[in-house]
Amino acid sequence: MTKPILHFAHANSYPAGTYRVFFDALNHHYEVRSLPMHAHNPRYPITDGWRELAAELVDELAARSGPVILVGHSMGGMLSLMAAKARPDLVRGVVLLDAPVVAGWRAFFLRVARHSALAERASPARFSVRRRNVWPDAEAAYQHFAAKEIFALWGPGVLRDYMQHGLAPHPDGVTLRFTREAETAVYRGLPDHIGKMVQSGFPVPVGFIGGINSEECRRAGMAATRRLVGAHYMQIAGGHLFPMESPGIAAAAVHELIQGMFSN
Repeated sequence: MTKPILHFAHANSYPAGTYRVFFDALNHHYEVRSLPMHAHNPRYPITDGWRELAAELVDELAARSGPVILVGHSMGGMLSLMAAKARPDLVRGVVLLDAPVVAGWRAFFLRVARHSALAERASPARFSVRRRNVWPDAEAAYQHFAAKEIFALWGPGVLRDYMQHGLAPHPDGVTLRFTREAETAVYRGLPDHIGKMVQSGFPVPVGFIGGINSEECRRAGMAATRRLVGAHYMQIAGGHLFPMESPGIAAAAVHELIQGMFSN
């Protein structure tokens, strides 16, 4: 029996290989595909609104057989929505993983304050721009991240996968493969048009799964997301990075949601 194709788009700064355990669970039901790393192809530069990054995803889908189920985490969710809007013929549906739609006054604030000092203070870019990115070896990098509370919550093996796929050789040891410059540019280019893009309906079904303790969802507000997805809305234990924290539970929730989205 042929499995449905699930194309996954990763969150900012976490290459797709970081999600190996999550993918292994999804592979029971789907043929999982992904671009190894977004935001690093010079043909698709990082600009305000991420339109070129979405074009990269569209081109990847167009080059393969389709249509596919798009599943995107955080940044990947927004790119999936943009790709599905541009080319609904390539997409069966979209599942957003902790990727809430920013609309209304929040989108207006994002638009007018995009490059102001106020926006910089409120953005994760203030951390990524000065984040440590070189270590003497992979084990030193692993210990650095393992000591941080956010990574201590990750499931078994996930941080090792991040190290395997997220590090590259450097003259002084190893460095982040997803550069902090690209991570910062992605944050600074956050799209402010998604709310308007989805307000008059959407050409394919959309579902949402969020972490109960997600600070990103709290800040974004969920009203626009709930209007978009309707009954296809779930929350599970965890924060913004719940696919890394509980990959098996996250994969089961994705499968359950997809079954509900296409049950009729």
